[in-house]
Amino acid sequence: MSGTTTAAAALRRRAAGAGANRWVVLVVLCVSLLLVAVDATVLHVAVPAVTEDLRPSGMELLWIVDTYPLVCASLLILFGTLGDKVGRRRILLLGYTLFGLASGLAALAQDAHMLIVARALLGVGGAMIMPATLSILRQVFPERRERAMAIGVWSAVAAVGAAVGPLLGGFLLEHFWWGSVFLVNIPLMLVSLPVGRLLLPESTGDGHGPWDVVGALMAAAGLFGVVLGVKRLGGGEPVVSVLTLLPLLAGAALIVLFVRRQRRRTHPLVDLRMFARPAFSTSVGCIVLAMLALVGLELIAAQYLQLVLGLSPLETGLRLLPLTFAAMAAGLAGARLLRRFGPRRMVCAGFCLTAVAVTALTAMGESDNAGLLLVGFLLLGFGLEATLFGAYESMLSEAPPAQAGGASAIGETSYQLGAGIGIALLGSVMNAAYTPGLASVPGVPASASASAGHSLGEAYDVAGRLGGSAGAALRRAARDSFVHGLHVTLLVSAGLLLLGAVMALRLPRVMQCGEDTDTDTAAAVTVPAPREVAESRVSA
Repeated sequence: MSGTTTAAAALRRRAAGAGANRWVVLVVLCVSLLLVAVDATVLHVAVPAVTEDLRPSGMELLWIVDTYPLVCASLLILFGTLGDKVGRRRILLLGYTLFGLASGLAALAQDAHMLIVARALLGVGGAMIMPATLSILRQVFPERRERAMAIGVWSAVAAVGAAVGPLLGGFLLEHFWWGSVFLVNIPLMLVSLPVGRLLLPESTGDGHGPWDVVGALMAAAGLFGVVLGVKRLGGGEPVVSVLTLLPLLAGAALIVLFVRRQRRRTHPLVDLRMFARPAFSTSVGCIVLAMLALVGLELIAAQYLQLVLGLSPLETGLRLLPLTFAAMAAGLAGARLLRRFGPRRMVCAGFCLTAVAVTALTAMGESDNAGLLLVGFLLLGFGLEATLFGAYESMLSEAPPAQAGGASAIGETSYQLGAGIGIALLGSVMNAAYTPGLASVPGVPASASASAGHSLGEAYDVAGRLGGSAGAALRRAARDSFVHGLHVTLLVSAGLLLLGAVMALRLPRVMQCGEDTDTDTAAAVTVPAPREVAESRVSA
């Protein structure tokens, strides 16, 4: 019996990585990731244009930016584990379809509420796509050395998407209206849908036990409540507010109930025993901290470049390009660095390098310092990508193949949760440091100062309406306060990054290469033949 099981597991591994097909699969998965990565950053440079056209309130603007990561983070576990049960390719293709439709709706939005709904639907589509790409990659690359190379390419493409987003968004805003930044998703979807259906392998988990629908909904609602509460805090809402406390407490309670439910079930939705492995739990924590620092900084940096330095959206995208090129280089070199230095030193060094870059950027002021920004963004991109690469590779390698969807969903939940909390937390720090500087500007009415305290863009609008010396004084005070708030935010980020470096010391010292040995839980996978798509799954 043992020999039969071992032979069946070996057959599954050979099928999962059959010939050159696995590299074709990697290309398709990278295009899938590009679809989501572009949308995650393309809106950053469009925020001023959206604000001018739709006139959203401060809270509505936060919703426009945060709804995508909020909804995506809430549903990743649901769709990741559903893919383990019904087929990861099937969920991926559904995600393509929804993503394309939601992109069209966002492009045609006539008000802030319609745009928020469209961004929520984009989040649902992203939640279908992201865990499916990683879990399929986990299946078709069973050998760790090759899988590390594949993850390096995968993460480099994510960096490309991060670069293409602001650059493409800036180019489109120079020639078209802001809704055009969403239309770029539709051609990618139209290509990805038929190609993915033709070339991607179908794979599932071990197939034991029913899918825990109640548990999936509890996880989704719990994560939504926690991130929503944190987001409201980031928007300046008081801690004692019912609308802030209620989602926080309800979300935390649902997550606790979800954990208890999973521990009692014979076939849990997510095998929480994975968190008992130090490499897995530490990797998840590192992903959260890295994204918490990165996303909030990117959004604030885009506002600094446009509103303080006066750069156009296209120029802003070009200035952020070095960050992405450095991230691409780190992703492509990641497998070699991981083999040489091991997960512990690679992730720890990545955090420290990023903290140095962030601290150096505190020298930014009201005048343009292109050299400082170039060096800072290069170090920032390389350090953060090295951190994320090492953390993702360690996390995926610790997860059993049958739990690939659930593990990928946990990783992507950590990614999106860190992004959402980062925007809220660093935005809250920024607001706390920015607002006091406008409390008493000479010659400016108190009501105008209060309105200007919401954001730098709104301060410029108020200054324009005031005009004269009062308007100039308000504009100058707002710019000074924003730069001060940026410095404080950078220092807080540096502290979080150093905390991540300490956390990374729990990762393994060396990278263990070899094939997966979890034969009892190896997942079934179907790999398309060169000329036709196989419809039957490989079984023991």
